[in-house]
Amino acid sequence: MTQQSVATADKLDAAVLKVAGVVVLGAIMSILDVTVVSVALPTFQSEFDASYARVAWTMTAYTLALATVIPLSGWAADRFGTKRLYMVALALFTIGSGLCATADTIGELIGYRVLQGLGGGMLMPLGMTIMTRAAGPHRIGRLMAVLGIPMLLGPIGGPILGGWLIDTASWHWIFLINLPIGVVALIYAQMALPKDAPEPSESFDFVGMLMLSPGLALFLYGVSSLPEAGTFAEAKVWAPMLVGGALVVAFVLYSFKPRHPLLDLRLFRNRSLTIASLTLFVFIIAFMGAGLLFPSYFLQVRGETTLAAGLLMAPQGIGAMITMPIAGTLADRVPIGRTVPFALGLIVVGFFSFTQVDPQTSYWLLGGSLFVMGLGMGGTMMPIMTSALRTLQAQEVARGSTLVNILQQIGGSVGAAVMSVILTNELNGSRPIPGLVDESGKPVTEAGLAIASQQRPELLQQMPVDPSIIERGLDFAAKSFATTFWVAFALVVLTFIPAALLPRRRQPAQLDDPQGELVKTPVVIH
Repeated sequence: MTQQSVATADKLDAAVLKVAGVVVLGAIMSILDVTVVSVALPTFQSEFDASYARVAWTMTAYTLALATVIPLSGWAADRFGTKRLYMVALALFTIGSGLCATADTIGELIGYRVLQGLGGGMLMPLGMTIMTRAAGPHRIGRLMAVLGIPMLLGPIGGPILGGWLIDTASWHWIFLINLPIGVVALIYAQMALPKDAPEPSESFDFVGMLMLSPGLALFLYGVSSLPEAGTFAEAKVWAPMLVGGALVVAFVLYSFKPRHPLLDLRLFRNRSLTIASLTLFVFIIAFMGAGLLFPSYFLQVRGETTLAAGLLMAPQGIGAMITMPIAGTLADRVPIGRTVPFALGLIVVGFFSFTQVDPQTSYWLLGGSLFVMGLGMGGTMMPIMTSALRTLQAQEVARGSTLVNILQQIGGSVGAAVMSVILTNELNGSRPIPGLVDESGKPVTEAGLAIASQQRPELLQQMPVDPSIIERGLDFAAKSFATTFWVAFALVVLTFIPAALLPRRRQPAQLDDPQGELVKTPVVIH
């Protein structure tokens, strides 16, 4: 291949950008839906007259459906073709969204969220596969920066959009808004995605499916039950985690026997994939787990509205938008072992302010900290995912993206559960208010009343209390958040260990030459 043809191949042409547009639309629906629904949980409580633990299953059911279907996406993409399967996933997600808006009971809503999750679970791994195949691994860094857009819009736009739709219309619209986007995405996918050329030579691993999919679902069910139970000692936590973990371990031992396993763990022989996946897993646990607590601090300690909390989180997304395109370009040219540690350092610097929060911490300080963290995040997540996929052969991309997405799903679920348990246990240590009990007969604590009064000021009129009690409660709640942030801060620092093993030399990437043959790009040592 001549230097001129190599330079031409490095550019993101219109055809590749069209494909990226399809993937971004699907990812926006999937990721935005998670954060939009998260702010609607209090509304579901009042609309369906259900407990918080019950309505939280609208989130958990979606997550479990994702975990169940993600392992199937790699085999299904090879068997049926990525275009066909991606359009089926879009259709499932869109239909599920429409059904969610028609739910009359919380049980129906939870069931329809499962259907949504079956479609949403395939959108991200299939999207990564489609983009990698369209651009070639040598340009995946720049395309990953494009895919990072919805990952940023979700945390930024989700709370803002959800709060606005619920305030101005009704909760139904957080699902109905997906319908026009889904229809546009389906039409766009039909026109822009290349025709499928499936290779149905591989047999389906039914034995692996019977171990891995239920194993992941049971394990994450136990993890998701942890915040409500507050301890691992509860049977509904440890029993599904134990059974699910055993099934996953059994699958790992079994997966090296069949020629075409459901999840190809042999790919971890690729050192770049292994190190990048480990770094990503630790990072997701720390950052995504804590990321759910940032808006909670603004809502529960500072008494902000859902819309205001979403706006206060915007600096993080703005920072990431600045660095993500730069990091995507650099990931194709500079070894990420030289850039990711620097980006992690920015996250550590920004994160430290949240370990010091109190009820009066300056919004300017917190906004600046979120901005610096966003700068670091934009230079961390996408380059790591790029490193994980760029050295894979073309036929390995679907399986590799499935592995990466499963690790993200598990890491995010574990991180959210761990941080929620730590925060809950810290808040439970607050001083009880003598003579005051809740509907279940449990003593009301100072922190609990202070947090409740921030969102519902009328409570203080119904049960007049000494203002000093509310002040002490808010102080205690802020300290509880600070303690939890310290744990997340330590985990972010821990990410430096696997990050130190990331490649510091240019990795050879696989790409197709004009004749369709796989060739190696030159290895350039910087």
